Amino acid sequence: LLLRDQESFTVEALTAGSNAALLVKQALGLRPAFVALADPAGKDELEAGLAGTGIEVAVGPQAVIEAAERPADWVMAAIVGAAGLSPTLAAIRRGAIVALANKECLVCAGDLVMAETQRSGATLLPVDSEHSAIYQVFDFERRDGIERIILTASGGPFREAALDQMRKMTPTEALAHPNWDMGAKISIDSATMMNKGLELIEAHYLFALPESRIDVLVHPQSIIHAMVTHRDGGSIAHLGAPDMRHAIGYALHWPDRAALPVPALDLAALGSLTFAQPDEARWPALRLAREAIEAGGAAGAVLNAAKEQALDDFIAGRIRFTDMAPAVEHALALAAREAGFGQSPRDLAEVLHWDGFARRAAAQWQGAA
Repeated sequence: LLLRDQESFTVEALTAGSNAALLVKQALGLRPAFVALADPAGKDELEAGLAGTGIEVAVGPQAVIEAAERPADWVMAAIVGAAGLSPTLAAIRRGAIVALANKECLVCAGDLVMAETQRSGATLLPVDSEHSAIYQVFDFERRDGIERIILTASGGPFREAALDQMRKMTPTEALAHPNWDMGAKISIDSATMMNKGLELIEAHYLFALPESRIDVLVHPQSIIHAMVTHRDGGSIAHLGAPDMRHAIGYALHWPDRAALPVPALDLAALGSLTFAQPDEARWPALRLAREAIEAGGAAGAVLNAAKEQALDDFIAGRIRFTDMAPAVEHALALAAREAGFGQSPRDLAEVLHWDGFARRAAAQWQGAA
């Protein structure tokens, strides 16, 4: 989207994790003032690829934080995992507009992130398709009239599978998302509905609503991304093709709207849209996410890390598809006995403490046959 509209933007900084070659390619196209690679091993490749361009190069985790601190008006926070927390907070603390595509920041440290946002006057623009949809139709000036918000979910590839069949599902089968083109881990999280559980927690923080006023509705076509229901019984829905370029483009051009390479909906061609209540026996991740919201404190950080460990164990063949949620529940139960569990993480060090605890607990779970 930036490459097709370079006249509207000046790129201050670009970052990457370990893919130096792709970072070089993007930097040559966008000409930022500064690039940062989190993995120091790519330093030589990065410097060689950008030699003579005048682009400043830095490597290491601190370099990524430095990129977030540079004087850009708008920052895309899309670093996966707890590693994204420090640079995201750096951008928030200087009052930037932060397009938030990292779930873990709010799931693991929602109280901290929202407190810093309020203190600095920063703007958080959600980039998840569902949260972007809510943001676009949520009447922030008349919050009292809002009864609840509704996130939709496709149900993934197993929404009609028998529960005993789900026990036998393989990682390859779990990757077959019916609507969205996503990475491997996100696709499997969608199949378990854990991804939707994380979105419940995100929505709780972004829109300051209790979990009892946040619903999930299974919508296989993924055309309605979210709805806001008002006290008078009316609902406003956001509709669009299942294409992430819309949510990204909306955040990039906010508060204006710009033409995007996304096709307009043809409702007549779609014919019909269907909906169903989620079955929590099939998708226990939704219950676990609601319990984490109610528990508060470090529950979000524990849930997220245990989920990631269980997902890795499933992909490696160490546990079954239906074992992932019980492994997460086991980690949450153990963490609840620990001192400090009821206190929200105050910094990255505390997030990483609970992250390590949860991963060990989930990895040691013995419920699998």
